[in-house]
Amino acid sequence: MKTQRPALPEPEFYPPFEGFPKEGIRFLKGLKKNNTRLWFEAHKSEYEAYVKLPMQSLIVALQPHFRRFDPDIEVDPKRSLFRIYRDVRFSNDKSPYKTHVAAHFVRRGKAKGTEGSGYYLHIEPGEVFLGAGIYMPDGEQLKKIRRGIVDRPEEFLAIIRAKSFRRTFGKLEGEKLQRIPQGYPTDHPMAQWLRYKQFFVYVEWPEEKSHSASFVTIVAKVFEEAAPLVGFLNDSLE
Repeated sequence: MKTQRPALPEPEFYPPFEGFPKEGIRFLKGLKKNNTRLWFEAHKSEYEAYVKLPMQSLIVALQPHFRRFDPDIEVDPKRSLFRIYRDVRFSNDKSPYKTHVAAHFVRRGKAKGTEGSGYYLHIEPGEVFLGAGIYMPDGEQLKKIRRGIVDRPEEFLAIIRAKSFRRTFGKLEGEKLQRIPQGYPTDHPMAQWLRYKQFFVYVEWPEEKSHSASFVTIVAKVFEEAAPLVGFLNDSLE
C-alpha cells in the first residue's frame, strides 16, 4: 500500500514578493497539458515553491495597502488563497486541478467566493485578471443592493461616474434584466441600475506585468479605485 506523505506545515514567515516567477507560469502551462494527479504529485514541489508561496507573499505584501483603503477586508495568505483543486462534483470537466492561481479578499467572517462584495485576483499563462464587486449575488442580496441604490442614489452615482473610476475600469459591468425588477416603477430615476443582476468591474493585463516586484503597487492601486464600489455594496448587504 502506498504511504501517504504528510502535508508540509504552512510557513509563518513569507519571503518578500519579488514578482510572480516565470517558473510558476511554466508549471501552470505544464499542468494545463498534463492535468492529472500523477503529474501534479510528481511536480508538487514546483507548485509549492513557484506558485503557492509567491502568491502568498503577494497577499502578505498587499496587507498594508488594504489596511489603508479597506481595513475591514481580510487579507490572509492562508485563507484568501483559493485551493488549486477543482470541485468536479457538478461539472462535466473532471480535470482535477485549476490551471490558474487565484485569491479572493472579502470582509472578515465572510466566506470567499460566495458572500458579499470583494476583490479578486488571478494569474494564469498569458493573463492577469483583477476584479472587484459581487459576481453571483443571490435573490436576497440583489434586493438589498437595489434598496441601497434607491436609498443612496447620489453616493452610488458619484462612485461609478468618478473620473478615476471610469479611467481605470471604463464602466460598471454585469448582466441585466430586460425590464426593471418587480416592485419598482418603470420610470424610476435609477431604473438603469436597478436592472443589474451583477455589480462588478475588472481589468485584464498581459501576464508579464506580474513578474515585477512593482506588481504589488499596481494591484493595490486598482483595488483602491474599486474600494468605494465594494464598500457601497457591502454596506447595502449589512
